[in-house]
Amino acid sequence: MSGPRPLRLPEHIVEIVSDAGEGAQKAALAFAQLCAKSGNGLWTVEIIPSEIRPPPHTTGSASGNRIRLAERARVTNAGNRANVVLAFNEMALLSRLEAGSLADDVLVLIDDHWATHEDEKYRLSYREVLDEFRSRGATIVEVPLAKETLRHAEDAQQGKNMFAVGILCALYSKDLDLLDDVIRDIFKAKDRRVIELAVRLAAAGHQYGVTHFDRCFEIEAHPSDVAKVAMNGNTALALGAVSAGFEICSMYPITPATSASHALSEIFEDFGGFVHQAEDEIAAIGVALGASYAGKTALTITSGPGMALKTEFQGLAVMTETPLVIVDVQRGGPSTGLPTKIEQSDLLHAIYGAPGDAPKVVIAPSTIEECYYILSIARKIAEEFRMLVIVLSDANLATGQQLFNRPDVSQTPRRPPLDLSPVAPGALPYDWDPTTGLSQRLLPGQPDGMGVTTSLNHDRNGKARYDAESNQRGHAMRSRKLAALQKTLNPPSVHGAPQGDLLLVGWGSTRGAIEEAVDVARSEGLSVSSLHIQFLSPLPPGLLEIFARFRQIITVELNYSDDWNDPLITNENRRYGQLAWILRAATLQDIDCIARVPGRPYMPVEILEEVKRILADRPGVASSAPALAAGKGVH
Repeated sequence: MSGPRPLRLPEHIVEIVSDAGEGAQKAALAFAQLCAKSGNGLWTVEIIPSEIRPPPHTTGSASGNRIRLAERARVTNAGNRANVVLAFNEMALLSRLEAGSLADDVLVLIDDHWATHEDEKYRLSYREVLDEFRSRGATIVEVPLAKETLRHAEDAQQGKNMFAVGILCALYSKDLDLLDDVIRDIFKAKDRRVIELAVRLAAAGHQYGVTHFDRCFEIEAHPSDVAKVAMNGNTALALGAVSAGFEICSMYPITPATSASHALSEIFEDFGGFVHQAEDEIAAIGVALGASYAGKTALTITSGPGMALKTEFQGLAVMTETPLVIVDVQRGGPSTGLPTKIEQSDLLHAIYGAPGDAPKVVIAPSTIEECYYILSIARKIAEEFRMLVIVLSDANLATGQQLFNRPDVSQTPRRPPLDLSPVAPGALPYDWDPTTGLSQRLLPGQPDGMGVTTSLNHDRNGKARYDAESNQRGHAMRSRKLAALQKTLNPPSVHGAPQGDLLLVGWGSTRGAIEEAVDVARSEGLSVSSLHIQFLSPLPPGLLEIFARFRQIITVELNYSDDWNDPLITNENRRYGQLAWILRAATLQDIDCIARVPGRPYMPVEILEEVKRILADRPGVASSAPALAAGKGVH
């Protein structure tokens, strides 16, 4: 045979799903690294069960990954509905249909083991699910994953994921020798026999694909002269913490933030750093805050429930003006909510979640590359302004992978050495500058730097004071630092034309999907642009001037808002997306929102459909509320 006929494509999206524990995550990692090393741009999204040990062979047990690969090097989001899905069983496949993640004409590769299973219920379920997919226009290719794996391994459960990677290598016309290198690197810590078996299974899968497929795909790769890296956001945060000069990270394990501390613990000691696993979230921030008070550069990493537990110590950091960085890798809520799914629901908590008035800096990376650099920004602000800085990442950034230029450590601001010289006579621990609210940081043990530190309201000497004038002045000085920082920021740039009918405003990991939707909309003649905000507290300058050039302003967020067509919802009781709340208060503009909680990233096509609905239903009208009422919103 001459092999499968190649079909040249600019990009493709493939999902790999199995029962939890069957290795689809590892298979996806290998295939993603293969694509990256080939020179394809990519973005991946993990598919993770919400339960630790879900019942097998159910939709709730589906585990795996979505991989978007493209000719172009820069891919900014997970794309629209998948073109190919490789499933280890029909329930994992069905879960992707229920999630709305697959195109109707999707190419399905599925293990045919279940077609002849000894249990009739599995045979029946297998036929019913495949019939459903065929009725929707899918192409079904049944592959003997388990059977072929058993030719090389004693247990199909322990090897068919590597056979599956070999199949994808053939389907996407990738170099088998390069896959060999990838697999050896992934399994380098394993026994040699395990490595050789994995390599042998991948080669067998590749041979099966070349022999049995009548077509394959070619997404041309363009190796770059510039060094590239592919990693997930939590790894980027870990590397960024090292580059930024942090000396201690104290945290308590919590999904989806834990892997950031794992990545950091593997390398931190080599750079003089220390990872401390505390007994709980409260202790974690307490250790970090104490270390910072003593002069160390400290951070703590957590997710939403951990942020709730850290609230009291956040207030202490603000009151004592002790530099501290918190990374919040957001997930679905409230309470334990959706621990493995994405939301952007911690924004209001990050800004306002502390007793009394507690000004904090809140910033959010929008790409995995920014996860690396943002910790240098956070560290610099925390120390120069003596403030608490909260970095809002999310599950999409944390577990996804992106290909980007290898970071240049020389471009990250270096931490200056601690100034331990004797304190000038008369210096005070809170000698606030009346214009900026800034004051010199005095460290314990610094010569002539003896001072008082208290969580109570205090005067410039740090001594507790309860009079109205001292309380008002302390609040004013802590707040004024936000204004001082805001004066150093640049106005955000508009993606698209600087004026038009509609401006979409986003924050965090929604950026890639929003900008892709805007690009498509503009190519179709629609007057729409977008704006992405990195600094959420304080907000950047120039927003009013930018907003004035557009007829409608709408935020796009992955958090909850009431739909206008919901029962009982009126102008007086509607709850908006969290950035929309903030922008409405800050600008006094009638700003609406596209805000949903699907537990997964937005697809660009979903945003595009909503944009078209808004502009078509009420063209030229400043308020978009009736337009959103007429539609069903983004699902």
